[in-house]
Amino acid sequence: MVRSDRWIRQMARKGMIEPFQEEQLRPAGAISWGVGSYGYDIRVADEFMALNPASCPSVLDPKEMPPELFVHFRARVCIIPPGSFVLARSVEYLRIPRDVLVLCLGKSTYARAGVLVNITPLEPEWEGHITMELANTSHLPVKIYAQEGIAQLVFLKAEEPCQVSYKDKAGKYQAQRGITLPRGG
Repeated sequence: MVRSDRWIRQMARKGMIEPFQEEQLRPAGAISWGVGSYGYDIRVADEFMALNPASCPSVLDPKEMPPELFVHFRARVCIIPPGSFVLARSVEYLRIPRDVLVLCLGKSTYARAGVLVNITPLEPEWEGHITMELANTSHLPVKIYAQEGIAQLVFLKAEEPCQVSYKDKAGKYQAQRGITLPRGG
């Protein structure tokens, strides 16, 4: 069952989303964030990682991606070149309840500019900053605005709690802070 704004507010007060915005904010000229009717729009932080052209191999191996393949930087605006991507993270730190699965979808403002926001589902009892891939599918550079909305979280509550949660499995991305690179097989 998809959870409503009331449920999201109630759970956020218990620490599910930090920092938390009670209403959807849409300052002039900004991309909105905060609680919506049936979801929560997260913001992208001012922390990014882009591939370092000087140290890139001919093939990217998700099982072996050393940090030196990336340039880590902070910026108010990140420009993604055509056909490229950056890694970023959410401003918000999340703690997912044991009986909830979260799906993450990119916001339409960026989708209409050719930006794909890739975030895997947030599993029951996972916690951390969300590491996301922002891919530019267009033929022009695209701007990403830090501290503004980037994706919507949709909370799906199960009829009963799972037998084994992400925390129980000691998942390799549990309690991640900042941008987290792949951790191999």
